[in-house]
Amino acid sequence: MVEPTGVTEDGTDHDEHEVVLPALLRAARGAYRDAIRAELAAGGFDDMPRSGPFVLGGMANRGGTAGDLVRALGVSRQAASQLIDTLVIRGYLERRVDPADRRRNTLDLTERGAAAGGAVRAGVEKVDAELALRLRVEELAGLRAGLVALAEINARSAAAQRPSG
Repeated sequence: MVEPTGVTEDGTDHDEHEVVLPALLRAARGAYRDAIRAELAAGGFDDMPRSGPFVLGGMANRGGTAGDLVRALGVSRQAASQLIDTLVIRGYLERRVDPADRRRNTLDLTERGAAAGGAVRAGVEKVDAELALRLRVEELAGLRAGLVALAEINARSAAAQRPSG
């Protein structure tokens, strides 16, 4: 694995421009994951399922719905249902009957879920602050633009692979 210094696990030194983007993205994504996991552990949220921080953080900090966030993960309906069930059982989400349509359920953050969402936000902010110290404003804007472009490429590719009809 490539370390931020450009040194691989075997100790080989590489110029960061020689390392392919997929390897850099894989190495870099751990910065947010590890910071979020550390904040969750410090807050006593050590039972968080793997994709739980994405759902709870999105609900608490961005106002997203659990359904929309789980769909954004791109997992099967079964995996999505299992994730939601786990978050409900562990006290992060509460399932309620929708008063406007009793056939539907709504999912809301519990106090515990909101607190875990705050821990997710704190982990993200730690990494963002370190990035702001290491990169100039223009570099950070370029990084963001590049990641947005990659996300758009991914979305377009995923849409093209979906069956029409």
